[in-house]
Amino acid sequence: MLSIIVCHDKNRVIGFENKMPWHLPNDLKRVKALTTGNTIVMGRKTYESLGKALPNRKNVVLTRDKSFQPEDAEVIHNIDDIYDLKGHVFVFGGQNFYEQMIDKVDDMYVTVIEESYPGDAFFPEYTFKDFKVLSIEEGVLDEKNTIPHHFMHLERYKND
Repeated sequence: MLSIIVCHDKNRVIGFENKMPWHLPNDLKRVKALTTGNTIVMGRKTYESLGKALPNRKNVVLTRDKSFQPEDAEVIHNIDDIYDLKGHVFVFGGQNFYEQMIDKVDDMYVTVIEESYPGDAFFPEYTFKDFKVLSIEEGVLDEKNTIPHHFMHLERYKND
């Protein structure tokens, strides 16, 4: 299974100056719940923005830089190598990687921030002609989660 996992604002912003422009613990908990025990694949800049591999899951970095060898993550240099990874694989960003994979994934786990933020990295456009909505869940607002948001699970329509 090949999935995208992403959090974007209402204008599809996913980052600004190699950081997420918001702090939303509900989204971080969801990412942890979905990806723990599985594999996440990200571009080098996304890995560097995290500062280290995320625990309790296989971290894979896609980069053209043959000298890039982090101690806590596996490295692949060809996008097609993603298909050799076992189990449930999540495309974890950033923009360029999402653009290359959006037409190839089985489903997407999307957190939508219902506000606008400044950004220089964006999630590609997608439509509900390509994906059907399996679920939409409103995010709970509290003292730590003050930004209106919702979670969607989208599945690609199969051409049967």
